Amino acid sequence: MKLGRIVGHVIPCEVYKGLEGVPMLWVQPLDKRGAPKGGLIVAADATRMAGPDEWVYYEGGREAAMALDPWFVPVDHAVIGIIDNLTLEPDAP
Repeated sequence: MKLGRIVGHVIPCEVYKGLEGVPMLWVQPLDKRGAPKGGLIVAADATRMAGPDEWVYYEGGREAAMALDPWFVPVDHAVIGIIDNLTLEPDAP
């Protein structure tokens, strides 16, 4: 499971069979403290409910392809859930 924040939507010119109606989102990966980590990625929204500035958890690779219906559509990342609340613990000394 990876942590990210939605920064926008992607509108594809062509849609692969099986991905019709699945929103594509720009996701900023975050580290365990909530700071940006790396560049933006595109993720298929398996929840079909995530929106701008929401924190989400996502998966990559095979797990991402299995999160959508039908299974194993060609995606590298998929939003699995929306985070309602997150408590970050201070680092231990």
